Amino acid sequence: MKVFKKIRDIQDYLQRQEEKKLNIGFVPTMGALHQGHLSLLEACKASCDIAVVSIFVNPTQFNDKNDLEKYPRTIEKDMTLLIGADCDVLFYPEAEEIYPPGEITRIYDLQSLENLFEGAYRPGHFQGVCQVVDRLFSIVQPHTVFFGQKDYQQCMVIKRLIATTPSFHSIEMTIVPTMREPDGLAMSSRNMRLSEEEKQVAPTIYQTLLFLKDAIEAGALTHIKKTATLRLSEKGFTVDYVGIADAYTLEPVDEWDGQKPLVALIAAFLGQVRLIDNLVIA
Repeated sequence: MKVFKKIRDIQDYLQRQEEKKLNIGFVPTMGALHQGHLSLLEACKASCDIAVVSIFVNPTQFNDKNDLEKYPRTIEKDMTLLIGADCDVLFYPEAEEIYPPGEITRIYDLQSLENLFEGAYRPGHFQGVCQVVDRLFSIVQPHTVFFGQKDYQQCMVIKRLIATTPSFHSIEMTIVPTMREPDGLAMSSRNMRLSEEEKQVAPTIYQTLLFLKDAIEAGALTHIKKTATLRLSEKGFTVDYVGIADAYTLEPVDEWDGQKPLVALIAAFLGQVRLIDNLVIA
């Protein structure tokens, strides 16, 4: 595995691969890697000639400074996992490399996506996501990019970034299904911060999503959302939201016609750790 910390060096290398007509796949991450990330790398390697992974804990997408400071950083373990998974290239830049002083920040037109669900609870988060992904796409210039469905709203934001940035129109985006622990808990770097007791409770989020999937029927949805929220609260979660939304636009749905594709989304704190998950339910 080749490791690059400087933009110039990785671009020189990838330009040579382009000249060989090799297809470049890209998996952006913030490190603290787990099997979910490796499933993205596996999908990348299956369809691309060169698999590039980035590790960069992006400060601009954290609206809580404490959350940024506590975000797990496990670079040695990450590199071992990537080598074992036959990653071709790791891009591991410093913050000054991604955000040089004086660089003008673009404001991204995310329409309602910016203010729904995660956007409502984490102001500025998706602007920060777009900022770093824009920068990384411009550096790597991939043919195909790979993101996990666990971050459902983020996937929709990245789709919009690609659609509204002319230089990215040729990029194909692959969304890889959420990887779960045997108990159903969605794999996440934040799980490292859960205590052993909290790890026993955390799968309640997935169980609640399954409840929503089983309980949904045409008509008003307020009751089942309230029931789901109560289930989480009784287990000790502090719930940010339990939402049911249009699977394509993410607009909240309170009255269902029995036909429209839906996704259920949950965000809740367990102790000091904020967990998110989602499930296509209809």
